[in-house]
Amino acid sequence: MPVTTDIAASYRRPGAVVQGQLARGASEPRALAILMGACLVLFIAQWPGLARQAHLQQADLQALMMGSLFAIVLLLPLLLYGLAALTQAFARLARRPVTGYGARFALFWALLAASPLFLLIGLIEGFVGPGPGLSVVEFLALTIFAWFWISGLRAARIDRDAR
Repeated sequence: MPVTTDIAASYRRPGAVVQGQLARGASEPRALAILMGACLVLFIAQWPGLARQAHLQQADLQALMMGSLFAIVLLLPLLLYGLAALTQAFARLARRPVTGYGARFALFWALLAASPLFLLIGLIEGFVGPGPGLSVVEFLALTIFAWFWISGLRAARIDRDAR
């Protein structure tokens, strides 16, 4: 199934999409590809806001974009791997264990599935700028990301009876 179809399906039943992906078997290359795809979309989403910032502050757009590239494409994946490990540890303490792969995949998929909203945020930042509209869309994106992530973690939960 194409990734775009799965992203659209995530807005209806995010847990079922993650469960279907996990049923295909653990594949670190696939999880990494999803993470890097999400990071690439997040980087692209920054472009309109960076262009606006460069124009208004008479700053160098290339320098702003290189900083964004470094932060989003190089540092963010490392931070997300750490966050997934903390999530797995917290789930184990809460007696709702998930595998390491399940915790990583749920987080990475939530980021990719919510990426269209991050693109919308970038457009609003670039064309409208800061304001209540941007705040509402940012809150909505964060809420949907959290919904996707929690639903994915529930789908990735290790069933105690199956062990």
